Amino acid sequence: MTVWTCATCAIEHPDTAEPPAVCAICADERQWVPEGGQRWTTRDELAAEGYRITVSELEPGLHAVETDHRLGIGQRGLLVRTDAGNLLWEPPGFIDDAGREAVAALGGVAAVASSHPHLTGSSIQWAHAFGAPATVWVAAADAHWVRRPDPAIRLWSDDFEPVPGVRLVRCGGHFPGSAVAHWAAGAHGRGVLLTGDTVTIGADRASVGIMRSYPNFIPMPARVTRRVRDTLLQLEFDRLYSLFHSIPTDARGIVDRSLTRAALWAEDDPATTMDT
Repeated sequence: MTVWTCATCAIEHPDTAEPPAVCAICADERQWVPEGGQRWTTRDELAAEGYRITVSELEPGLHAVETDHRLGIGQRGLLVRTDAGNLLWEPPGFIDDAGREAVAALGGVAAVASSHPHLTGSSIQWAHAFGAPATVWVAAADAHWVRRPDPAIRLWSDDFEPVPGVRLVRCGGHFPGSAVAHWAAGAHGRGVLLTGDTVTIGADRASVGIMRSYPNFIPMPARVTRRVRDTLLQLEFDRLYSLFHSIPTDARGIVDRSLTRAALWAEDDPATTMDT
């Protein structure tokens, strides 16, 4: 039996003799199936191709856990360290012994969580690597998107702390259960927000955006954009880490300004269209 990994999104699927016919995550309108059709890979194949896990410090208490070259969507996993256990946020779709040992040296993994179904990677393999009590937390609103059911999975609905000091906050938007992780002690006490692509950072590093589908250009309604903005503005944070990039300071102000602007554009507000 083999744990199959979708080569396009790098999400693990059940250990079966043959891979599924299609990855339901990629067949959805928010993702995509390659022109050549569905492709699968395995942990052994990825290792043979030279994939390795790297672990690097981003700031005190926060490390990146990622593959040394892009796999699937290619998100940067984040390990938040606390005195009462660590949260692994959006792990990559691969794990190796060296990566496990590096994370173990930092205190291991007590909980695994992701912003939404696209970025769950190899959550079950990472949880199994550290055994009980490592729990994979999945938003109940997105439970039907789980591709590899496992006893390590627990569902959540109300905002809560999977490890003390790190709070999961449901925002909705990109997916009904889309969430962020708020680490109040991060950025030297100014607060850090881990967003995946519940909101994602623009190329200018001075703006953020939110869409139903990023690769397929499906926009977000203004009312949903404002709801996500208002939810995030209830939190105190100065720094933001998305699936690829970071905003080192004034992240809360950037979220406010960017999502306010996005909602106005979605409504065709005259203030946004004077030069079009």
